[in-house]
Amino acid sequence: MWNRCEWLNEPGQWTLENDRLCVMTDAHTDFWRETYYGFIRDTGHWFHVNAGAEFTATVKVEGRFSELYDQAGLMIRLDDTTWCKAGLEVSDGQRLIGSVLTHGQSDWAVGSLPGEPDTFWLRATLKDNALRIQYSLDAQRWPLLRLASFPSSSAVEVGPFCCTPERAGLEVTFSCFTVEPALGKPLHDLT
Repeated sequence: MWNRCEWLNEPGQWTLENDRLCVMTDAHTDFWRETYYGFIRDTGHWFHVNAGAEFTATVKVEGRFSELYDQAGLMIRLDDTTWCKAGLEVSDGQRLIGSVLTHGQSDWAVGSLPGEPDTFWLRATLKDNALRIQYSLDAQRWPLLRLASFPSSSAVEVGPFCCTPERAGLEVTFSCFTVEPALGKPLHDLT
């Protein structure tokens, strides 16, 4: 899968070996549009591939998240005004699981993450104009993080992202990245 990916905002330091993408973030990188802060940022690192109109994408994320707004996860994007990013983000002194959905303007939703781990998995399924984001701490149980309206379009791209709005130097490793046909599981099936 990695050999089909390309960068939006390629970081200064990254390697790809043995199915592991290792990234060190550049300074002051972020994805955000307008809400509350009034600014637009489209400077985060995103390694993406075309996924088509319906798919399930999964990735494993490992990092030492410590500073305000350190973040990494999975991004689903139609264009610069229509996207969703989901993953771990540091806020108020703790690691939180969250997502930002952008339809012209961004929102932000976060929740506590049991144990504040360094390693977690994300799974995004786009089917019938509905985006389902799930996370896992063991790659076995997949609680729902977000269900949202999102356009099913052949132009949708997906891939791992990371950014550090307040600093540089977060090291993140992504592995087990797959994009497959959309899972047909019921909403409350956590497998």
